[in-house]
Amino acid sequence: MNEAPDLVQTAAARRLQGKCVLVTGASNGIGAAIAELFVAHGARVAGYDRMAPMQDRPNPCELFVQGDVSDASAVTGFVAAANERFGRIDVLVSGAGVDVFSDPLQLKPEDWLRNLEVNLGGHWNFAQAVLPYMLARGAGSVVNIASVHGHKIIRGGFPYNVAKHALVGMTKALGVEYAANGLRFNSISPGLILVERIERWLDSQPDPQAARQQQADLLPPKRIGTPSEVAHTALFLASDEARFINATDLLVDGGRTQVYY
Repeated sequence: MNEAPDLVQTAAARRLQGKCVLVTGASNGIGAAIAELFVAHGARVAGYDRMAPMQDRPNPCELFVQGDVSDASAVTGFVAAANERFGRIDVLVSGAGVDVFSDPLQLKPEDWLRNLEVNLGGHWNFAQAVLPYMLARGAGSVVNIASVHGHKIIRGGFPYNVAKHALVGMTKALGVEYAANGLRFNSISPGLILVERIERWLDSQPDPQAARQQQADLLPPKRIGTPSEVAHTALFLASDEARFINATDLLVDGGRTQVYY
């Protein structure tokens, strides 16, 4: 997938100049697009992901650690290392996740737990780890990557949709809890986005072009979203331009959630 991100060229236009940012799920897809865009806007970025950065694109992260977001101890160590290196943590974009879809009666206990440990617990592990640093400074922005599955129930989306509903709720609860301390918690709910795993899925269909068109036709704009479009939404929420936006979820789905039935 060759997407040309709309990157800024002048320092005057940099919306995160001097900010220190943590990005989870930074090795590919939406997370990689966010890391790249944030660096272009002047941020210093530390990335965290189970997978190594993709070889076919530059790694924009000043610090990158491979690890599992469900490992609270590893998360705490990474956040401490990033704070030591940068001297501060201004923004957390928590995007790491895992697809878990199953018939409820066939769902294995370990898959139920893995879904909750990553798609909800991973975001909590990072939030809990950055909170002391942000509270000490009296400022901070946390952006969680949720999903349209956290808004509308799609058959076959269980139990992924359970965790995403909970993530939206947790984000709002933390936003209210720490608003008076200068912290903001918001989430983004992407719809169908043309990330690498979606590209692979479409290419695996008997007629890839027809499959792409079928998915595009489900969306009001008649096209699939791009990682860059989610990244720009995260950029806005992370920046001081959104300083009065808190405990809010933004849908980035081309309007599809409004026409689900």
